[in-house]
Amino acid sequence: METTWRWMLITAIAPIAWGSNYYVMGSFLPADAPLWGAVLRALPAGLVLLLFARKLPKGAWWWRALVLGTINMSAFFALVYVASQLLPSSIASMIMAASPIVMMVFAVSMLGERLRVLPVVGAATGLAGVVLMLATGTGAVDWMGVAASVAAMALASFGFVLVKRWGSGVELLPLTAWQLVGGGVVLLPVALLVEGPMPNYDGPALAALAYVGLISTALAYLAWFGGLKNLTAGTTGLIGLLNPVTGVLLGTLVAGEVLSWQQGAGMALVLLGILLGQPIIQPVLRRIRAGGPRAVPNGAAESGTRGAAVSGTRAAQRERLRKR
Repeated sequence: METTWRWMLITAIAPIAWGSNYYVMGSFLPADAPLWGAVLRALPAGLVLLLFARKLPKGAWWWRALVLGTINMSAFFALVYVASQLLPSSIASMIMAASPIVMMVFAVSMLGERLRVLPVVGAATGLAGVVLMLATGTGAVDWMGVAASVAAMALASFGFVLVKRWGSGVELLPLTAWQLVGGGVVLLPVALLVEGPMPNYDGPALAALAYVGLISTALAYLAWFGGLKNLTAGTTGLIGLLNPVTGVLLGTLVAGEVLSWQQGAGMALVLLGILLGQPIIQPVLRRIRAGGPRAVPNGAAESGTRGAAVSGTRAAQRERLRKR
């Protein structure tokens, strides 16, 4: 139980860090260089982690690192970058909120995990909470941004389950480093061919890249892959719903937005959905359904007490008569 709680809290670092990405990338990074943005997010973060890991891939992990890096890092980062530039963060977050359900479906077919009722109900509840929290008038929606966001969500859901399938015997730090470096290496020549030389980033943009690379990528993916190694895919995916909650709270702190009752109710539903999908809640519900410790009805208890008192009195009387 304690270990489960610890990994739930560690995993939560990832979506909380990711929740700030749309604001940071949309506000400080150029909109016309998504591929370079993805390269500079993945490759430096991966090299930093590789320095600490001090371990290179062996055997099949050379090509696995490239495959996972392409799915989870290079393609995903580029698509998220495009979505952050074309969509309001609310729309992008609502689309990404479908990820827990998609991850559960992939986990059934790829890992043999059982599709349990409570996590499914939790995912549906959390998705409804995200919609309630973020469904405000946003004007015209860029369908290229929607397509990029849907593709990013589907790719990440598949890639995360693939990490859980392949990475069970690999240490967390090299597992994360290899994917980030692999994704950056795959995307670097593509960025050069498509977008040309690396853009000249100003001071705020370099600070934004440092934050996105070190906090929202290196630290966040360590926490996320740690959760995938120690929790089920569905449980980990549900914790990811903290991403849009963070985005809304960040808006109230940074942009001075007022938290409405609708957003508060949506957050409550999201948190309820996350809780329903956690393994620690299932034993509690089983005990509640079983009725807990069997309690003696009040009437029976009172009757038993009176009967014991009467029996005790009669026994005392018999003892006194015997002594006489």
